[in-house]
Amino acid sequence: MSVSLLEASDLTRNYQLDAAPVAALRGVSLKVERGDFIALTGPSGCGKSTLLQICGAMDRADGGELRLDGLEVKSLNDAALTRLRREKIGFVFQFFNLLPTLSVRENIAMPLLLAKTPEPDAFERAALLADRVGIAHRLDHLPAQISGGEAQRAALARAVIHRPGLLIADEPTGSLDSTNGRRVLNLLQELNQELGVAVLMATHDAGVASAAGKILAMKDGRMVEPA
Repeated sequence: MSVSLLEASDLTRNYQLDAAPVAALRGVSLKVERGDFIALTGPSGCGKSTLLQICGAMDRADGGELRLDGLEVKSLNDAALTRLRREKIGFVFQFFNLLPTLSVRENIAMPLLLAKTPEPDAFERAALLADRVGIAHRLDHLPAQISGGEAQRAALARAVIHRPGLLIADEPTGSLDSTNGRRVLNLLQELNQELGVAVLMATHDAGVASAAGKILAMKDGRMVEPA
């Protein structure tokens, strides 16, 4: 029997806000199979980002279980969680998170450099991916010298340079105009279909969600039937 890439069961997560508890997740279950492209929809504050952070091993749930590629995430220590993120997960956020003092080439190559890949090999793969996403001419520029659409494409290249099985995308088009947003969505679809990267994306935009193969809706920390 094949193992799901990601399987979350009855996840709960609570925060303290002004001394009052806030339930961000209230028993959320989710499966992501290899090659899936899933969009999480729902209004701001419904729990989408919290769920992505837990599925990406950036935060721990208070209750429930999470398995990634067969590993029970709850049992892993911080060092093992760091290794899991570095090897199996890619991340794309709304505001790019490129390091301002590094070139586009260095930013894209960073996951490989952190994994001790020789610099020439890391930079060669960065150049190949930059060409694929249409920013090969920007490799020697700093993030401040490129457009928002180019920065998000650089962030996408960085997210998949280490060939992760899962790409976590939190509002990846949220700060882009419609043209660049569509370009980034097309790239996500290409990476999903051609490289087999499973994509778990949060968005409040129904048009963006329509790019996914499956749409799941959230409200008040729970999964609900899509409208």
